[in-house]
Amino acid sequence: MAKVKTIENDASVETFVSKVAGEEMCQDCATLIRVMSEVTGCPAKMWGGSIIGFDKYHYRYANGKPGEICLLGFSPRKQGLVLYIGPDAERDRDLLAKLAKVKAVGSCLHVNHLRDLHLPTLKRLMRRAAKARREASVK
Repeated sequence: MAKVKTIENDASVETFVSKVAGEEMCQDCATLIRVMSEVTGCPAKMWGGSIIGFDKYHYRYANGKPGEICLLGFSPRKQGLVLYIGPDAERDRDLLAKLAKVKAVGSCLHVNHLRDLHLPTLKRLMRRAAKARREASVK
């Protein structure tokens, strides 16, 4: 079985963000770090080589094997931001409709810029998703 690459590590979040292209993307990263840290009560940590994550979420695969990933997180990409917040299309329909320019794919939201989103709604969505994931987390 392949080794899991997306694990929490000691790489510097600040160094990673400093290498992100574009001033607006760096500002978006700073905003997301502040908001996700506030929502989770946890500091930013690197997960793998390109995900900035907060807290931990424990789950089980269909085969019963345990897994671990950040409770909330994001990754700056050339084409925009990927937010790993675990939205649930049914549960979060009301908030997803208010966010504006966002594409929900699985447990991710893809956005071009934070300025395209309604930030108070994004915070509510993050709080709701973090609560649901904490409740579902496997001990």
